[in-house]
This record gives sequence, structure tokens and C-alpha cells, in this order.
Amino acid sequence: MKNNKLFIAIIITLLIGVVLGGYVHYNTSPEFIKTFSTNIKLLGTVFIRLIQMIIAPLVFSTLVVGIAKMGDMKMVGRVGGRAMGWFITASLTSLVIGAIVINIMKPGEGLNIEIDASSAQDLLKGQASLTLEHFITHMIPKSVFESFATNEILQIVVFSIFFGVAMAAYGKEGEMITKALDKISHIVLIMVGYVMWTAPLGVLGTISAAIATYGFGIFLLYVKYLIAFVIGILLLWAVLILVGYFILGKRVIDLLRHIKAPLLIAFSTTSSEAVFPKLVEELEKFGAQKKIISFTLPLGYSFNLDGSMMYMTFASLFIAQVYGIHMPIEKQILMLLVLMLTSKGVAGVPRASLIVVVATCSMFGIPPEGIALILPIDHFCDMARSMTNVLGNALSTVAVDKWEGHVAIEQTYTHDDDHHKA
Repeated sequence: MKNNKLFIAIIITLLIGVVLGGYVHYNTSPEFIKTFSTNIKLLGTVFIRLIQMIIAPLVFSTLVVGIAKMGDMKMVGRVGGRAMGWFITASLTSLVIGAIVINIMKPGEGLNIEIDASSAQDLLKGQASLTLEHFITHMIPKSVFESFATNEILQIVVFSIFFGVAMAAYGKEGEMITKALDKISHIVLIMVGYVMWTAPLGVLGTISAAIATYGFGIFLLYVKYLIAFVIGILLLWAVLILVGYFILGKRVIDLLRHIKAPLLIAFSTTSSEAVFPKLVEELEKFGAQKKIISFTLPLGYSFNLDGSMMYMTFASLFIAQVYGIHMPIEKQILMLLVLMLTSKGVAGVPRASLIVVVATCSMFGIPPEGIALILPIDHFCDMARSMTNVLGNALSTVAVDKWEGHVAIEQTYTHDDDHHKA
């Protein structure tokens, strides 16, 4: 019931944000638009920062407890192997879908546009950092305290895995710490409930600022690009849900019902990270084992960003089309493999997808300044890919739970449905 109220509140504020942003864009001066966008965006900033405040302790406590409760290191290896198998397959599928759509629809061909790269300078500066050295230093923390302070999820995951394995090896003497961390994770989830009621305000601020700044005309200007991108996202959703159906059967519909609020929040705030705590809560309500959620979901946030992966090939090849650069099939396959690797090194970095696109363009002789062309609508594309990232991670977690032979989920549904009817 609470979830439905939150969902309705978000829908209402989303519509208010669209109307308010549109009014400001078309009826006020440029100076007022800039001031309005800067100020109202603070609502979204407050929401995101509240979420960021609790992500590090939640990831650490849930992942360590999940590994420790498994106890058997063979089970840890088996679950990790199954999760990584899903992540790699899903990532390659997402990259291929992006390449297929952009090659068939060719939205970048026939455009005669003068590109001003000044708006992309920050991203262009970041291209040199995507090296093997950057990947290793980004993945392995030199200080766990620094990782916690900067919310580097991938580094926190690496430390948590080491800590959890060591605590499981410590045996019964480590159970006291396990129980303490378990209680901490429950306390943080209570905090999540409080923070989530600020989500509608965050949605209002983010959407109002975006529409006030760009207006509705941005959709008309980039209609070919957006249509092709939406088709790609819908195809990816169809594939993910179809695979989910083969694994879960009709229960995949119940999963979508459970995660509707996280999906909408990710869509509105362009942050899949912002819904991590809420997603943990909803997957537990769905009936998945907590130890599987605690282990698989944090890994997914580092290695399983399906929407972002699809966008990387899509955007890279779009820029090549804009500049009239021919990309033969063997070169595109090589690009997919490169993206598969480089994308894992920037998890948790703001605008990570665009940074990877810039680096990839440079590597394959495509002018990286072309990123400036898609910057004005990246916010709207980010809405769809963030929502897709959430769907992919929810499905992967529940799929691994099913593969581990968990059969209690249907009983959970029956109990919950009877409870709601009562």
C-alpha cells in the first residue's frame, strides 16, 4: 500500500514538473530560466545526496552479511559465477542491440550540423584516463575509508567481498559481527523508508529543471535519434523480460509490479544508484533470499548496467554516422569487445557512459568532439538507460536466486496477496 502511494505521488510530481518546466521555458526570460533551473534542481540534489549518504553502509553491511551467511565458499563461488555469467551475457546482448538498431535506422546519416564542442570539454579531458592503469586503480581501493567517503561502489564491493570471505573463514567467533552488521543493514533500510518520501520532490526538481532549460523542442530537434534510441531500449526490455519469463514464468509480472517505484524514480532522477536501497527492499518483499540479494545486487551495480551498455555502442556509432565515417562489421565487433572491457572501469563515475563513448571514439578514429551533439538530449536518454539498468539488475538477482533452487517465492506471493485482500 505504501509503495502504491509513493508511486502515485511520483507520477503526480512528474506531471507537475513537466507543466511547470514548460511554462517557465516558454513564458519567462533566459535569465529567469537559468536561475529557476539552478534553484529547483536543488530538490533533486537533496534527494540524491540523501540516498548517497546511506549507499556505502548498506552495500558493505548487506554484502558482507550475504557472504558470511552463505558460509560455504563453494556457494560463494557458484553464486558469483552464475551472476557474472548473466552480467557478461546481458552486457554483450545490450551492446549488440545498440549496434543493430543504429545500423538499421542510421539516424546520424544525412545530418549537416556544425558542432560546437565547447560544451563537451570536461568529457574530452577525461578520455585519456581510460587506461588499464585507470581500471585497476579504480577497482582496487588504496584506502577503504576513501572509498566510503567518495561512494565508489566498485571499490566498496571489492573490500566487502574480501571482508565477508575472511569473516566466513573466521567461523563461529565471527557470528557476533555478522549479527551486528545484519542489524545495521535493517536500520539503514528503515532510513531508506524515510528518504524515499522525499523522492517526489526530487522528481519535481529534476524534471522541472530539465524541461525549463531545454523545452519540448529538444524532442523535435533530435526526433530521429530519440526514436531510434527508444526502439533500442524497447527491444532490450523485450529481451530482458522474455528471458525473465523463461526463468521465472508468470512471476516476472509480479517482479515488475514490485519494482515499479524504483523504475520510476530511476527514470525521473536519471540515477539507477539512487534506487539501490529501495530495490533491495522490494526484492526482499518479492521473496528473494536476502543473502542472494546482498551478494548479487551490489555486483550488478558495477558490472551489469544494460541500458548504459546499449547506449555506448548506439552513441559511438551515431557520431561516426554524423561524420560520415564508415565502420565495417569487423571494426564494430572490435568496438563491442573494447566497450565490454572499458565500461567496467568507470562504474560509479558521473556520466560514465559519455566518458566511455568519448574514449572509444578516440580509439577508433571518430572525432570525440561529436559528443557535444548529443549532450543536450543526454539527460532524456539517461532517464531510459537508468531505468533499464534497474530492470536488468532486478532480473539478474532474482534469476540467480531461482538458479540456487529457491522455491519459496510463490508461497510469499500467496501470503502477500491474501494479506492485501484482507
